[in-house]
Amino acid sequence: MTLFEELKARGLIAQMTHEDEIRDLLDNQKITFYIGFDPTADSLHVGHFLQLVVMSRFQKAGHRPIALLGGGTTMVGDPTGKTDMRKMLTKEDIAHNAECFKVQMRRLVEFGEDKAMMLNNADWLLKLNYIDFLREVGVHFSVNRMLTAECFKTRLEKGLSFLEFNYMLMQSYDFYYLNHNYGCILELGGDDQWSNIINGADLIRRVDKKPAYGMTFTLLTTSEGKKMGKTEKGAVWLDPNKTSPFDFFQYWRNIDDADVIKCMKLLTFIPLEEIAEFEKKEGSELNAVKERLAYEITSMVHGTEEADKALQASKALFGAGASDENMPTTTLDAAAFTDGQITIIDLLVASKLAPSKGEARRLIQQGGVTVNDVKVTDFAQTYSADAIAGEALIIKKGKKTFHKITV
Repeated sequence: MTLFEELKARGLIAQMTHEDEIRDLLDNQKITFYIGFDPTADSLHVGHFLQLVVMSRFQKAGHRPIALLGGGTTMVGDPTGKTDMRKMLTKEDIAHNAECFKVQMRRLVEFGEDKAMMLNNADWLLKLNYIDFLREVGVHFSVNRMLTAECFKTRLEKGLSFLEFNYMLMQSYDFYYLNHNYGCILELGGDDQWSNIINGADLIRRVDKKPAYGMTFTLLTTSEGKKMGKTEKGAVWLDPNKTSPFDFFQYWRNIDDADVIKCMKLLTFIPLEEIAEFEKKEGSELNAVKERLAYEITSMVHGTEEADKALQASKALFGAGASDENMPTTTLDAAAFTDGQITIIDLLVASKLAPSKGEARRLIQQGGVTVNDVKVTDFAQTYSADAIAGEALIIKKGKKTFHKITV
């Protein structure tokens, strides 16, 4: 199966500018392409992960990737998908975030001479003369056409700053710059980037009279159309200090039955023939499929050692008799106890399973807390330090969150 056929079969492709030409480029030639990543936080998240998997897939097929860090574009902020203007970051924050991105990207994409390149658009965007930029680039953009783009339309009612209005021109210029200096002829991105991508390709065709192409990929959403990668704790990050390998594994282990095959096709390198067999599974049989999905993705992001630990901890939760040593754990010291006792309310707060005592009470009132498989109904329930020292407590919040308490 060719690369293009594989992308189609996995449901990865959302839109593209010139299907026949792109098919020929991907299947019969070796090209340079790029994907942009704005370092708006100090870690990549699962939405970025899809883009990195695509980049890796292209690289394995012989194409050369450019991972473009948006040190310049992040100074402005992409309005796409935002109801309000993004928080303005300092140059120092952006540079720190970009360094964090680099570490995580190297797990999935091979960088080096004649391999993938990592560039930062701050190197050219921050040096631009504004008047020259308007005359050379801005002249090719119709404001009327720009306002029809989805990324702008959704913001016009609440307010779109002139600062953000420049973002499309800057991203388009990135494509032009990479084409001019690195021979990059294809820009890839999530489907929410379609307007920005096609304007970049159009700029190259207008200015240099050369072919340039764009392709977008399916956004990572649930079967209900909601964006994946969010939990009650916030985003699912690739940084193990922000989302532990265990929590990362559990996120994929606990996704809805309707989403598991789609995620396996989009996010893993498991062969389609094998996935077709998994598709036949139903009911409780899907648990093993989810486990495989979680293991594959956790291995790619955190390595097989952490994936093995997360798998063992997960098996312990689901009654397979494995060790719980890799479960997220809070170790209490003597100061946490009053006369050798601690309440369930204080335990929930100490383990960060509840942000406040009020929230802890609400969880118990709703029947959402069990300790060592016994549902907690009494707010005043206490546990002794001696008992915990003898047998660790396993607190379960809701159906999917587990935490171990030791002393």
